[in-house]
Amino acid sequence: MSKHHPPDEKSIREPKAVERLNRLSETAHSNIVRAQSRVRLSLVYRIALHYCGELIRTLLVWVLLLAAGFGVGESIRLRGIMQRVEATPPDAGTAYTQMILQDSQAEAVYLPAEEVPSFWERLGIFFDAGFPKKAAFYVNAFEGGQAKITLNLETEWQALLWLIAAGAVADLLRMIHFWRKAKRLNKSVLEPIRSITSMAETLSAANLSNRINVANTKTELQELAVVINSMLDRLEQSYNSQKQFVSDVSHELRTPIAVIQGYADMLQRWGKEDPEVLSESLTAISSETAAMKDLVENLLFLARHDKKSLLLEKSVFDPCEVAGEVQREAAMVHTNHVFELAPHDACMINADRNMVKQVLRILVDNAVKYSGEGTQVTLGVKRDDGKCLLTVRDQGSGIPAEELPKIFDRFYRADAARHSETGGHGLGLSIARIIVVSHGGKLRVRSKVGVGTVFEIELPCAVTETQEG
Repeated sequence: MSKHHPPDEKSIREPKAVERLNRLSETAHSNIVRAQSRVRLSLVYRIALHYCGELIRTLLVWVLLLAAGFGVGESIRLRGIMQRVEATPPDAGTAYTQMILQDSQAEAVYLPAEEVPSFWERLGIFFDAGFPKKAAFYVNAFEGGQAKITLNLETEWQALLWLIAAGAVADLLRMIHFWRKAKRLNKSVLEPIRSITSMAETLSAANLSNRINVANTKTELQELAVVINSMLDRLEQSYNSQKQFVSDVSHELRTPIAVIQGYADMLQRWGKEDPEVLSESLTAISSETAAMKDLVENLLFLARHDKKSLLLEKSVFDPCEVAGEVQREAAMVHTNHVFELAPHDACMINADRNMVKQVLRILVDNAVKYSGEGTQVTLGVKRDDGKCLLTVRDQGSGIPAEELPKIFDRFYRADAARHSETGGHGLGLSIARIIVVSHGGKLRVRSKVGVGTVFEIELPCAVTETQEG
């Protein structure tokens, strides 16, 4: 049986010490974060700091320029004295008179050759002469000796210090003025930015219509506000389009789903035993499923277009052949209408054959929906100045002028089609325009109420065709 050993004092103290150390580190970290948040400067104060730094830098440049000017002036002064000393013997033994020096702030003493100090001694004497108030220089003088010239720089040095002090005081006053006006600058400069920030914080899906007040901004900030407002306009338009698209898709899918669900419930209750109800239900379910399939395919087409992933398999072909195929197929399907292919011009286009055929089918189906039984739908192909024009003309009810700009919008249907059993989903013309535009063409429409509608597809002729022509 193992013996129980009580924990020693050291093992008890260690966890408590670690715990205290953790608490201390957490407290220190929170204090540091709090201090950082307190000393976080606004944009104006950061500008003020930058401006003060620039003033200090310019002050240093000012000092260097003054020192350089001082050095140049003293060099010219020293050069004149040295030239006069070299050409004139000293008076009164070893000293040069002021008449020779012509400078009341300078002194010169003649030194024989044996008393001339070495280079290092001269350097020591130079700094020992009271520099920067005085400076000693040596120059070759009379009879092989040298002259020690001592310049009194006290007056020049004081003037230099006064100029530097004046520049420093001027910069200091400008710094103080800038810091004292920081609040006013903060209000005048940052107030527009604050309004932009506060407005941006309030933006959400519920209030995308909010805009920045451009009248309260100036110059570059006004340009920024205009750009942001323009961006918000595009975002709002895109968001509203997506919201309308989702709503329209939901509405279009709700009806066939409800029909399928209704027939399925009817079959489950009593339709299995009634052949007539069973046949009707299966026909309706098959029809609604086909409608949903067409809708989903159209939605996938639009999604590929929106994602810029729509691929075209182009080839050079004669659109008259495609128009003839569409005319014959439509005549077999819609036996209550008359379909004709008008006399056409020969032309070649470089396009996706299947998509061009899909556009013609969409336009023919649209003509059938808006035309009464027994009316005529005419397809035509015409060449005009390097362009190939494909037309679909019907004798239907026509489209009101106020609705013409909207017919290519997604899920838009004219009132006559909304109340018709063959109204469709309102995506056909939108898809037709996307296909035509992706080929570098145009899709135009002319219509008159009570007379009919003409859709015209304009596509560029193939390069080989235009060259031959």
